[in-house]
Amino acid sequence: MVKIRLTRKGAKKKPFYRVIVCDSRTRRDGPFLEILGTYNSLKDPSEIKINAERAKYWLTCGAQPTSTVKKLLKLAGV
Repeated sequence: MVKIRLTRKGAKKKPFYRVIVCDSRTRRDGPFLEILGTYNSLKDPSEIKINAERAKYWLTCGAQPTSTVKKLLKLAGV
């Protein structure tokens, strides 16, 4: 099953996340199929950049977003 989820980047105590498409069996920071965008929770307000066209493509292909990513997609207008 293909999932749309977050992967953590950044230094210790300074998280920065990528929104990625990957196989559900891979580990959090493991291999992925495509990067859809980024999410920075440290900025005020939070910075969300998502490629809406590619996100819609993966959703129509049957990719399941995690609960956090689902909220981010709503905020981004996908």
